Amino acid sequence: MRIYYDSQSAKWYQTGLETVVTMGAEKKAIALEMEGAGEEHASFEMRLNNNQIGPLIGILTSRKPNGSIAGNIPLFIELQKKLISLNGISFIFTPEGVGVEVINGFTFVPVKNTWIKIKIPYPDLVYNRIPYRKSEQDVNCQQIFSTLREKNIPFFNPGFIDKYDLYCLMKNHSYLKTHLPKTILANQKKGLFQFLRKHKSIYLKPAQSAKGKGIFRMKLGKNMRVKLEGIHTSEIYQTFYHFWEEWEKVFQEINYLAQEEIKSAHYDGNRFDFRILAHAENDGYSVTGIGIRQSLEQEITTHIPAGGRLLPYQLLQTEAHDQFIQTVVQHTGKALSDQFGYFGEFSIDAGVSHSGHYYIYEVNSKPMSFDETEIEDRKISRLCRLFLQLTNFNN
Repeated sequence: MRIYYDSQSAKWYQTGLETVVTMGAEKKAIALEMEGAGEEHASFEMRLNNNQIGPLIGILTSRKPNGSIAGNIPLFIELQKKLISLNGISFIFTPEGVGVEVINGFTFVPVKNTWIKIKIPYPDLVYNRIPYRKSEQDVNCQQIFSTLREKNIPFFNPGFIDKYDLYCLMKNHSYLKTHLPKTILANQKKGLFQFLRKHKSIYLKPAQSAKGKGIFRMKLGKNMRVKLEGIHTSEIYQTFYHFWEEWEKVFQEINYLAQEEIKSAHYDGNRFDFRILAHAENDGYSVTGIGIRQSLEQEITTHIPAGGRLLPYQLLQTEAHDQFIQTVVQHTGKALSDQFGYFGEFSIDAGVSHSGHYYIYEVNSKPMSFDETEIEDRKISRLCRLFLQLTNFNN
C-alpha cells in the first residue's frame, strides 16, 4: 500500500484503506487521510503485514563538527533506492534527532533526487553506520543502543572492533586460532623487545584504527639496529632502547599491537591479500564478494590509498582459497555475534604465506566500499534482503 508524508504538518498518512495501519517497531498508527494531499508530498509503496506496514529501516550515523551529516552518503542513497524497489523505505538519523516517541531524520526521495526532513516512528531495524569510533563511544550514542535493546529493536552492527579484543576472541577459538599471526600488546618495553628478537620483523598496529592508518613495520638488523618503516617514512635507531625512548609516550597514549610479519605469497613479484566481504544469511554467514589487493610502491600495506592495486579474485582463485574463505567466514561471523552482539556484515583482510598457510590479519565491523562495482551491487542487494528477513517482511 502507498503512504504519504506531509512536510508541512510533519505527519504520515494513507488513503488506500479504511482501517488504520501502523508503522515502526512501536506500531504507531498512520492517519487514514489528510486534507490537501497532492503531488508535492513524498510517497512510498510499502509492504503490508497484518495491518503493519514496512519494513522501516533506520540508518544511524553521526554529524561532522560543522553540523552536516557524516558517513557514506552514496551507500545510504543506494540502500534507499533498492529498498523502495522492494517496497520498503529507509531514513538516516543521528543521536541528536532521537526523541522519546519519534525520530527527526532524513529520507531520500529518488523521483526528486533530494533528501527531505521527516519525523518518523522508531524503525523496525537500525543499521549502525556511525563512521567514527569517538562518536560511537559518546554517551548519547550508547544511550541509543540501550534504548534499542529496551524496545527490542534489532540493530547491527554493534560497534567497531578493538583489534586486541578481536585477537583475544580468536585465540580462544579452536579453528580461528590456527590462522592468527603471533600477536602481543606493545605496551611493555621488555616484552616488545623479546618479541622483536624472536621474529626479527614485526608490524606495529594501533588497536583502534582502520584502512592501514598508523601502521609500521619494524625490523631488527645487524648490530641490533632497529629499522622502522611507515607508508611514507623510514627511520633507523641505533638500538631498541633508542627506539623505546622516542616511542614510549606514544604507546602509553595509544594502544598498539605487535604482530609477527608473515612472509606472504607473491604474485608477479609483490605480496597480495584477500579482501573478503560477508553477510548474514538465514542462520549462518556467506561470502558476498572477494577482491585481491596487491602492494606495489611499498610492502607495509596493500590498501589502495597507500599505493596498492586491485586485482580480480579469479586471477588467483584456487579450490584451497575458496575452501578457506568460506570456512573462515562462517566461523568468524558466529564468533563475533556470540561475543559482541549480532553482526549482519563484516569484512576480513586475510593472506596466504609462502608455505601455503592462511592468516587472518583484520576483521572490520563496518566494511568500507569495495572498488569492485559488482561486489558493491551484491552488498546492497544482500543488505536489503537481510533487512526484510530480520523485520519479518520477507514474504
